[in-house]
Amino acid sequence: MYFCRTQTDNSNFFIMKRIVFLDYVRVFACFLVMLVHASENFYGAAGSTDMVGPQAMLQNEADRLWVSVYDGFSRMSVPLFMIVSAFLLVPMKEELTSWQFYRKRFIRVVPPMFAFMVLYSTLPLLWGQIDTATSLKDLSRIFLNFPTLAGHLWFMFPLIGIYLFIPMISPWLRKASAREELFFIVLFLISTCMPYLNRWFGELWGQCFWNEYHLLWYFSGYLGYLVLAHYIRTHLNWSRRKRLVLGSLSMIAGAVITILSFYVQAVPGQIHSTPVLEVGWAFCTINCVLLTAGTFILFTCIERRESPKIVEDVSRLSYGMYLMHIFWLGLWVTVFKQNLELPTVAAIPCIAICTFASSYVATKFISFIPGSKWIIG
Repeated sequence: MYFCRTQTDNSNFFIMKRIVFLDYVRVFACFLVMLVHASENFYGAAGSTDMVGPQAMLQNEADRLWVSVYDGFSRMSVPLFMIVSAFLLVPMKEELTSWQFYRKRFIRVVPPMFAFMVLYSTLPLLWGQIDTATSLKDLSRIFLNFPTLAGHLWFMFPLIGIYLFIPMISPWLRKASAREELFFIVLFLISTCMPYLNRWFGELWGQCFWNEYHLLWYFSGYLGYLVLAHYIRTHLNWSRRKRLVLGSLSMIAGAVITILSFYVQAVPGQIHSTPVLEVGWAFCTINCVLLTAGTFILFTCIERRESPKIVEDVSRLSYGMYLMHIFWLGLWVTVFKQNLELPTVAAIPCIAICTFASSYVATKFISFIPGSKWIIG
């Protein structure tokens, strides 16, 4: 459950003890993750049912359009999860030590993560998706990186990294003025332009083949979302109308840029380098920040006193759903893309919706098992 710390509340929509709109954000972000991965099945260079690899290819104009729209709009999913975590946890409660904070957070996220890393390294052997050599390799590297078929677990490593840094930045955030935080956010926003600046101007601000740590390195990455979340919670005193208008404009501008950044490059029938093709889909680009911040601000306009039971339940189970959803994704890709051969405009959302529903039902079932928190959080 989500609760505000009332001593930091400065606006009407945070007065309620339960921060209801965060339930909606979590459900929305969880679904968008699955929409991203459903879309990736339509631009993998080999046409496989796995997530896209280092190379990508669009088969036709329909794939080009609808992958751009569905996947591009959904790129706010990861940053939304980052903002939700930061919104709830930053600054760290003063009565907690760093070790108490780490213990509380890591007990919730790390055991389920490792449980599913083992499952993704072993269960696919049963249906022949991986061989024994791959399974053993994945198991041997379980403390080093995510398994071959669990690419979505990359997210856990930067998230844990943010958790590790929260005790370090919390003292500054308790004392920082709105202007000081805004200065940090401006530098962060400039850093999110780096992917484009590098493409247009090459190396800059100290970058070279032996140094990647440019001028704004320490203001870049997901830390910027952490400070942004704190600024929205503590210093953003806009009226509901202003949040609706400016949030919508920011979301629309970010969505248009994000979608077009892919569409203009994704010429059907050509092999593309995925990192080049997805340059505008990186989570720490200026357009993705606009998309994410605008959408999050729009969600703050929800002023319900409690969430519908289904929204609250899905929100509570969203971590387990995220962990397991790749197990379901391939099944529904086979059904809607290969067997039924639905057009792309319908296939992508059908795959995402069925993956979402299957993951919810499975996670809900597991939640009734004693000790399930060690598996699904």
